[in-house]
Amino acid sequence: MTIASAALLLFLILDPLGNIPVFLGLLKDLPPARQRRVLARELLIALGVLMLFLWGGQYALELMHLRQESVSIAGGIVLFLIGLRMIFPPVDGIMGELPDGEPFIVPIAIPMIAGPSGMAAVMLLGSQEPGRMGDWMLALSIAWAATAAILFSATYLKKWLGTRVLTAIERLMGMVIVAISVQMLLDGFSGYLRATA
Repeated sequence: MTIASAALLLFLILDPLGNIPVFLGLLKDLPPARQRRVLARELLIALGVLMLFLWGGQYALELMHLRQESVSIAGGIVLFLIGLRMIFPPVDGIMGELPDGEPFIVPIAIPMIAGPSGMAAVMLLGSQEPGRMGDWMLALSIAWAATAAILFSATYLKKWLGTRVLTAIERLMGMVIVAISVQMLLDGFSGYLRATA
């Protein structure tokens, strides 16, 4: 996997366009300056969490005696469920019922930005090819920077694109994520079958 393809995969998983309506709804009662500060804080927390999973994922797998195939299959299942929820969102939104008040870590940093699928994806990247950790850090940084740029432009993008276009883009991203999740599942199963053969 190249840096560009890893960055694109992570960008799709972080789903900034799909998070715009939720983000605007969560922060609508805050003044614009405070919204930017809260968003910056949450983005930095999410980046820290994802970097932690990228660097510590391999050791966590060894500690729990998990094979890469099981992480690939589990990541594929989680990605598949997230993709389905993006295509067919429930009434209470993709992330479910959200708490009131100014968000801190939950739900913006985790699970909106650094969700289970993102954590599984960076853990998988780091554990499959630990010698390319610099490449994976760069890919994650690119995806995170693009996510930050889109979320900081959320108000403008919602006015410019409209809710229907954002919804259509989110569902399209959901379809791409479902396809990626199926590939992850197939890779995990084929790796397991090769290991047991």
